[in-house]
Amino acid sequence: MSSHVLTVTCPSKRGIVAAISGKLAELGCNITDSAQFDDTNTGQFFMRVSFVSEKGMTRAEVRDHFSALASDFDMAWAVHDADKKMKVVIMVSRFGHCLNDLLYRWRIGALPIDIVAVVSNHMDYQKLVVNHDIPFYQVRVTKENKAAAEARLLEIVEESGAELVVLARYMQILSDQLCQKMSGRIINIHHSFLPSFKGANPYKQAYERGVKLIGATAHYVTADLDEGPIIEQDTTRVTHAQSPEDYVSLGRDVEAQVLSRAIHAHIHHRVFINGNKTVVFPASPGSYASERMG
Repeated sequence: MSSHVLTVTCPSKRGIVAAISGKLAELGCNITDSAQFDDTNTGQFFMRVSFVSEKGMTRAEVRDHFSALASDFDMAWAVHDADKKMKVVIMVSRFGHCLNDLLYRWRIGALPIDIVAVVSNHMDYQKLVVNHDIPFYQVRVTKENKAAAEARLLEIVEESGAELVVLARYMQILSDQLCQKMSGRIINIHHSFLPSFKGANPYKQAYERGVKLIGATAHYVTADLDEGPIIEQDTTRVTHAQSPEDYVSLGRDVEAQVLSRAIHAHIHHRVFINGNKTVVFPASPGSYASERMG
């Protein structure tokens, strides 16, 4: 039996859930998990349905039978193969904690993705990446060659068939054009403090201000720096007895965890962009352990 995930966004109106479940039943599909959200502020409806085709229908066949119903409700929709691993390009600069964490989770099977390339503007992690039998590309970025560097990045993404780009502490600002071209397909991670500290040594600034909570935010990349729709966040407590080095260590841990959870939500098609924010459906109880990775 083939497993699929249906994602739907459309204007809210009566009968959507009944129509979708009825159509899937008509096609001989058994729903294994379903989540929905009706945003009364925007009038938008969001739904994610996992189902098994007991007739062995392919994704294309399900799409063909579903298209008329989708048109009736003015849906933006997609049918995804639940067993297909999403192709991912990871980008990194000189902070390797997120890259190392993602490679480890990928290697032990806890992160079900296909890492098709790692791109960096430095050579620091070439050996690490190559030792994992993953293609490594160095793309140097300067003020003079930024356009050419981004063209090379897009070339790597297109040639590899990547569906998602992960900025695992990649310390270069992407152009507005690139952000728009890959809207909803680039995830970034950054520290998040209350109050906010920008510039050099943010953890040192946090230490000097006596911050009691440090955290991280994973979000989609937009033209507005670090202000894209948020996918995942978390925090950890610190005390006056801890050093600036402790802040950095704890911050790296939470950054790695938040980024991996955001990627999991995205590759399982649980994230819907809703204007400047997101709708993120939680993992079902049956898949909680595997998706949240303990």
